[in-house]
Amino acid sequence: MQSFSRGWNFLKQAWSMAFKDRDLLKPSIYALVVGMIISIVGIIPIIITAFLTGDSQIGRIIMGVLGAILMFVQFTVTYVFSAMTIRLIYGYLTTGDARMDEAWAIVRRDFFDILTLAAVSTLVGVLRNMANNNRKNNVLGGILRSAMRAVEALWTEAALLVLPAMVIDDLNLKDGLARIVKITKENLLLIGIGFVGVRWVTGLIGFVGVVIGLILAFAIGGGIAYVAGSSTAILVIGITIGALIFFTFVMLSSLFSSYTNTAYHACLYIWAREVEKATAEGRSTQVAAPAPLAAALA
Repeated sequence: MQSFSRGWNFLKQAWSMAFKDRDLLKPSIYALVVGMIISIVGIIPIIITAFLTGDSQIGRIIMGVLGAILMFVQFTVTYVFSAMTIRLIYGYLTTGDARMDEAWAIVRRDFFDILTLAAVSTLVGVLRNMANNNRKNNVLGGILRSAMRAVEALWTEAALLVLPAMVIDDLNLKDGLARIVKITKENLLLIGIGFVGVRWVTGLIGFVGVVIGLILAFAIGGGIAYVAGSSTAILVIGITIGALIFFTFVMLSSLFSSYTNTAYHACLYIWAREVEKATAEGRSTQVAAPAPLAAALA
């Protein structure tokens, strides 16, 4: 319960920061819109391939390749805009000003490193899918699936911490991973990820948002469809309105979760970085956490 309370306190501070400087939210909005467009466009060739080749082996191979390409592009989009958010948060916390020009400059500077991070995440995702699609239900298959789920969870967390290292300290993937391992071994990542329950809070609020969207979609869209009678046009309008309401709530939940989780990992890395610096300089005074994180620990 304390973990959830800490997560709630962090959430309030992180969003208070965003409302004071709306630029902090722009990359998450961009990521949502661009990601949605890419998903719609990217799924078309997969559907066409499935229709033309059926369940043939060559069809499965082609769809697998297309799916991996789509996954890579989606990861790239996510990391590009997350990198922008991290730079904006870092600028806000250090100078009081989140500047979009600096955020775009970071993307240009670190674009190749972001691609390598997306490539590894895609590889992990592909291996996870292969393990899940393994039709063998023996003990070995179960162990493999469990192992890949654990690897994916570990890598997801590592990527969220490596990205701030890339953005703030201009490190490539190899050096970023080495830095995260180093500061973890030296206990400079002072908070276990579960200590502040950001994911629990965002997960719960996101779930509630989706449920509310679903209820409103059925209530409004279904109501219109009900009174439509034999009118096909009104029926289609009702279904369309319901779908738009539902997906609006889904998108808002995604935006909420994306910004909050990125802000948390950025603050966590910034704090670890400052503690490392103080330790290297021999300072014995306690290093204050960034304001949103400090509020969660108060």
